[in-house]
Amino acid sequence: MDKTYTPQNIEQDLYQEWEAKGYFAPAGKGDPYCIMIPPPNVTGSLHMGHAFQQTIMDALTRYQRMKGKNTLWQVGTDHAGIATQMVVERKLAAENGPTRQELGRDAFIDKIWDWKKESGGTITRQMRRLGTSVDWQRERFTMDAGLSNAVQEVFVRLYQDDLIYRGKRLVNWDPKLHTAISDLEVENKDKKGHMWHFRYPLADGAKTAEGKDYLVVATTRPETMLGDTAVAVNPEDPRYKDLIGQHVVLPFVDRQIPIVGDEHADMEKGTGCVKITPAHDFNDYEVGKRNQLPMINVLTFDAMIRDEAEVFDTNGEASAAYSTHLPEQFRGLERFAARKAVVAAMDDAGLLDEVKDHDLTVPYGDRGGVVIEPMLTDQWYVRVAPMAKTAIEAVEDGRIEFVPKQYENMYFAWMRDIQDWCISRQLWWGHRIPAWYDESGKVYVGRDEAEVRSKHGLSDDVKLRQDDDVLDTWFSSALWTFSTLGWPEETPDLKTFHPTDVLVTGFDIIFFWVARMIMMTMHFIKDEQGHPQVPFKTVYVTGLIRDDEGNKMSKSKGNVIDPLDMIDGIDLDSLLEKRTGNMMQPKLAEKIGKRTKKQFPDGIESHGTDALRFTLAALASTGRDINWDMKRLEGYRNFCNKLWNASRYVLMNTEDQDCGRNGGEIELSLPDRWILSALQSATEEFSQHIDTYRFDLAAGTAYEFTWNQFCDWYLELTKPVLMSGTETQQRGTRQTLVTVLEQLQRLMHPLMPFITETIWKRVAPLAGVEGDSLMLQPFPAKQDALIDNAAETDLEWVKQFVVGIRNIRGEMDISPNKELNVMLRNASADDQRRVAQNESFLCTLAKLTTIEVLEAGQEAPASATALVGEMEVMIPMAGLIDKDAELARLGKQVEKLTKELGRLKGKLSNDKFVSNAPEAVIVKEREKLADAENQLAKLQEQQATIAAL
Repeated sequence: MDKTYTPQNIEQDLYQEWEAKGYFAPAGKGDPYCIMIPPPNVTGSLHMGHAFQQTIMDALTRYQRMKGKNTLWQVGTDHAGIATQMVVERKLAAENGPTRQELGRDAFIDKIWDWKKESGGTITRQMRRLGTSVDWQRERFTMDAGLSNAVQEVFVRLYQDDLIYRGKRLVNWDPKLHTAISDLEVENKDKKGHMWHFRYPLADGAKTAEGKDYLVVATTRPETMLGDTAVAVNPEDPRYKDLIGQHVVLPFVDRQIPIVGDEHADMEKGTGCVKITPAHDFNDYEVGKRNQLPMINVLTFDAMIRDEAEVFDTNGEASAAYSTHLPEQFRGLERFAARKAVVAAMDDAGLLDEVKDHDLTVPYGDRGGVVIEPMLTDQWYVRVAPMAKTAIEAVEDGRIEFVPKQYENMYFAWMRDIQDWCISRQLWWGHRIPAWYDESGKVYVGRDEAEVRSKHGLSDDVKLRQDDDVLDTWFSSALWTFSTLGWPEETPDLKTFHPTDVLVTGFDIIFFWVARMIMMTMHFIKDEQGHPQVPFKTVYVTGLIRDDEGNKMSKSKGNVIDPLDMIDGIDLDSLLEKRTGNMMQPKLAEKIGKRTKKQFPDGIESHGTDALRFTLAALASTGRDINWDMKRLEGYRNFCNKLWNASRYVLMNTEDQDCGRNGGEIELSLPDRWILSALQSATEEFSQHIDTYRFDLAAGTAYEFTWNQFCDWYLELTKPVLMSGTETQQRGTRQTLVTVLEQLQRLMHPLMPFITETIWKRVAPLAGVEGDSLMLQPFPAKQDALIDNAAETDLEWVKQFVVGIRNIRGEMDISPNKELNVMLRNASADDQRRVAQNESFLCTLAKLTTIEVLEAGQEAPASATALVGEMEVMIPMAGLIDKDAELARLGKQVEKLTKELGRLKGKLSNDKFVSNAPEAVIVKEREKLADAENQLAKLQEQQATIAAL
């Protein structure tokens, strides 16, 4: 093995070997185990969320593969309708090519397929760097022929089951991209704005309880008043309840609209009167439905005031309830320009009562970047309530389990109040809706036009036009667990791997993806008895990866860390260019640049994939968000070094040596028996933690055994045997070294695949293990025959003895190379036995010359003492230290630490600091204070000990 651990030299070559040899494919034997990857967007690139979840999925897959399961980790990407269409449109613009509209639909879609072929595989290439053992031969794409067929089949069957319909309803509308978008694609931003109070005159001479001939309504969107169809007051409000059923006159359009009683009007907020615009506000839309109010749309799809309004009844049908006339002065104005014009006109008319500053939450489209407009449009919907009932029962009765369990409450809350799902999008890229219209507007749904004509007896003379809309990308991904396995065909894969075992996902898409997968799967997939089949048995919900201060990572904050930069390293200039290079705001770029230079003054060093994966696993507390810690990453990079160097020690002492493979007597030392026993406990603990999705505890078990027990203790304990033991003892220790090292690689392989494979290939032949790859070896099982409680007890005594001596050296500032004489008092028969049996280990590890057991009543010279149980371990101090010099040295340290304590206490008692500093900073200062107090107590204890000598 190379002297230095260099992950770049091993990782990519190993992965290419694994993939080329087909090691990721199902074995075809054993119980099936299947994980479906949440399909990343084809436009995307690897981020920390991907790295986190894929580390967990890969650990589970590798673990179950080694457990003998027939494992399939299904990979694929999502076509990402809006994002992909935008990428290709920008590419065409950058190349001065034709626009989407100039190309036409078919030619533009051809351009997208060309882009996918050339550039659409970025994220899958990056995934390989993480060591993901997905079956690449089965890679799917939500727009491939098989999945497209499944999407079409589901749409047609749902329509036939009366679960899909077309209707005019309010949706999130992106005026820039000209499409409806889901709630998940809406980013709410806090903004400073205004609340305008307008006077609406009461009709027919009516008066308020205060004698006024108008009502004052408050609004943050004056431009929508042109579409008002009511004013709502709380039915319990004494100021207005007598006016319910009366009318107000809407300014500018002279439209008389009713005053309705509705609990949406809050008596405590504003004036208690709320303007109701059902066609332009989601809350108003619900009020409109409850009160059977007409809906008046005054905006175009570009969010401009229309030349004529559109008037609809509550069901979305055209209505003559009101005139379509809109004032000429506002026609054609962009919505925010119209806002200013309406306010000015109301002011001129003497109807502007008041303007107040107001904090707003404004919805923006995450792709288009403009303010989202609630828009009344014709869309396709799924009636999900009937399917939701079955999906709720699957979680209630435990067929599907959420980990952590509290996310079941989030699932139930949404599912029990579920709304119909808008599945159409006004895009060109996506699954085109399989619906056709004749010239009268009648709709026909079928798998293709030929089926429509045949089923409905339509001749070729009847002109049909296919719906221009495509389906929401969540529609195709809702079929992911079964469409990827070949449905609607009854394939062997579908029979073998469905239902899948675990879904690893984030809490933010429980509604948008997880719930919809459960509903769709249970509606379409049935078991042999005809019962609905669940898509997966467990939903493991991860937290978010945040920055070191607990902030969400985002490009606008400049705190994103690329997982590949942590694997490969990146210099400061390149990192700055990555974070600020394309920023249009110089001040923000400067701020981000300063933060980056402070955080990474020398850039980011290379840490390798295994260190990154192990860090992610170690931080994976169930369901909690993770504050990323570069120090932990550096620590686990050191852990990889430790494992590498330990392996080199083992190989140097075993290669070309007799390790007992060819027979011959062996004798196992106490350390040999202890480490073999400890390995069984570690193996059992690790398995239990993986089985219960506690990857943090699994990583902790692997770390503790490897670093503290195997490297720090066992390897040191082998040196006396290898140097001066008998032939049988040396053979026993060599055999134990290679056995434990080989088993340890199996144990840690799910978390750290590259370094463990590399080490295993060297040590496996020495341990008598055959095979081409570690990933195909069985996972280690606990061997009860190797559990040795007596050895563990005796070795723990040895460790306490050695640690006691080392602590005395540290406290008394005695050189670790200085050989010492030790006296033992109150040594029991067991203590004396352990001393006799392990004297060579004790003398070597603690650097001792002699160990003397004192008789009862025998006096001892002035000594520093450590306790091992009831036994006193004493080191005579005569000649070892200069008492006065040592007290003087400790006195200076006490004085320095006392000043630091005073500074920290003063800082934390400063109200201004405590109230203004971030919570993370205050926590760190308190930790420093506690640490300083602990150090001072130890120094004062040392002073007292030395003063008594």
